[in-house]
Amino acid sequence: MCGIAGFVFRKGESHQPPVPAILNQLRHRGPDDHGYVAYSERSPKIGRDWTDPGGDPEVIFLHRRLSILDLSDAGSQPMGTRDGRYFITFNGEIYNYVELREELEQRGYEFESRSDTEVLLAAYAVWGNEALRKLVGMFAFAILDTVRRTVFLARDFFGIKPLYYALAGSSVVFASELKTLLEFGAVSRQVNANRLFSYLRRGLCDFGAETLLADVLQLPPAHYLEIGLDRDWESRPVCYWEPTAQCRDDLSFDQAAEQLRTLFLKSVAFHLRSDVPVGSALSGGIDSSSVVMAMRYLKPDIDLHTFSYIADEKELDEEKWVDIIGQAAHAQVHKVRPTVAELVADFDQLNYMQDFPSASTSLYAQYSVFRTAQQAGIKVMLDGQGADEMLGGYTYFRGARLASLVRQKRWHEAADFFSSACRWPGSSISALLQNTADHLLPALAQAPLRKLVGKDLAPSWLNLRWFHKKGVTPHLNRQGYHSSHVLREKLLRELAEHLPSLLRYEDRNSMAFSIESRVPFLTPELVNFVLSLEEPYIIARDGTSKAVFRRAMRGIVPDPILDRRDKIGFATPERTWLSAASLWIQDQFDADVAAEIPAFHLDVVRRDWQEMRRGHRAFSFAVWRCLNVIAWTKRFQIQYS
Repeated sequence: MCGIAGFVFRKGESHQPPVPAILNQLRHRGPDDHGYVAYSERSPKIGRDWTDPGGDPEVIFLHRRLSILDLSDAGSQPMGTRDGRYFITFNGEIYNYVELREELEQRGYEFESRSDTEVLLAAYAVWGNEALRKLVGMFAFAILDTVRRTVFLARDFFGIKPLYYALAGSSVVFASELKTLLEFGAVSRQVNANRLFSYLRRGLCDFGAETLLADVLQLPPAHYLEIGLDRDWESRPVCYWEPTAQCRDDLSFDQAAEQLRTLFLKSVAFHLRSDVPVGSALSGGIDSSSVVMAMRYLKPDIDLHTFSYIADEKELDEEKWVDIIGQAAHAQVHKVRPTVAELVADFDQLNYMQDFPSASTSLYAQYSVFRTAQQAGIKVMLDGQGADEMLGGYTYFRGARLASLVRQKRWHEAADFFSSACRWPGSSISALLQNTADHLLPALAQAPLRKLVGKDLAPSWLNLRWFHKKGVTPHLNRQGYHSSHVLREKLLRELAEHLPSLLRYEDRNSMAFSIESRVPFLTPELVNFVLSLEEPYIIARDGTSKAVFRRAMRGIVPDPILDRRDKIGFATPERTWLSAASLWIQDQFDADVAAEIPAFHLDVVRRDWQEMRRGHRAFSFAVWRCLNVIAWTKRFQIQYS
């Protein structure tokens, strides 16, 4: 786990990259070591502390290291092959590096370290871009091939690790974080109005290739990009993997559960590979509890530390579930209870570390958990992220399941499912009907219906005139659901659209405290298997979510956890917190920069917020999103012209 950055220069272009500033800016991602390689046709220069290499280097790779595997200097980066052809700067972990190393050794490759970095570099040298499909891990890396004169950028299957890039003049710059790109100086800070609308309206800005800045792109998950040193710049990322959702009907429910159990334990075992202590986040829900109990199951003697956010409000409190797992796993449980005062004190730093605005205050709970883990000396954490998206964990997935039954004209099953599903905590008859309609009706028909229930696509606090001038027209930002397996289609979309924001929050929050966060649910093998299962295995006929996974974990995870019917998951008392911080919020709205942001009507945001505080208007996340945009604009000097 590390921070990376790099430059690919065009011949004849003058450049003086601020290398020391960039290495310092990435320090939180890799406090253990740092280095660089500067390449020109004459020769590469590789070192630790930056010195002007002289001449005009065509490529510069920078690296900050968080040492996890092979803590010796042999694992330092940037790393080159023995023949001097390839150089790599790599952020992430390749969990199956042991197996890949054995395969490469059988082909005659001799290794000089015990690091996964060298294995990755050798795999690329042998297999080229085909090596990507062999990897189990999270990664974002750049490899320079001095013979073909190319720079190869790649990002992992789900986008767990970040990789941003932009044109600066006629050169290409890339980095693990936005703030690093902006250190280069020549990268535009002009806002992407379309993505800004999506964020303000829906809280999403991390999906696809675009970002909230018009000229900054991110390499999409499961894509690679090759830059030719002797060719004109062309941005054409290539997709190397997509999740499959072809249903198989050859497995009984129990057989599917047994295979899922085997695959999950295999993944957790891979994710436990480390030369430093490994802990785990623990919310008390099914997913994180399964990770913790699998760790104990696989490593009976591990010194297991868990870290939990505990909410003050009773309806959000999961402490009793945390304690059940803590006792069952014989873990040392660390609990954190963040307050609104701490949120206010940390807000600017939280916003800065995230690079982009966030959707809700729940990420502060996660931020506090990682800070506690750092204080306890933990360097690697496992987490249950991704399970809800692939296993139908959110309430609205029941609407997708009901929509499937309606599309398939299985009326009796649909009636039985509706009767059971609307009784689950967090659901109701009206909510289930509305959610089902969202999945059945064409996008054009949804807009007027959503307005009737108070979910207008363009609320009054948004400045539609400014967005129209920027070419943005309010729409649902998605197509309708056309297949007869609506739930499976919904799961695929969640992985592509909703999950990326959660992964960004986790990456920035963990790296803010120099911690590597690992997500064992997110491997291609595991996701493809789950997506191949029949829909009743995901959401049962009585509305039980994650049905097959609950069965798979019987005997490993305590039954009270697997029998939970509620869904909370790092929820914070947002309305209470923001109401208590009303004076601070007013100060943010009164700042000069707030009045200069044309995307929303500040006076309407103020009015709506006061009505929400008094209970005259339903709570919405609009105030938090506007606060984030104000802080982001100020810190990063965002331009709206």
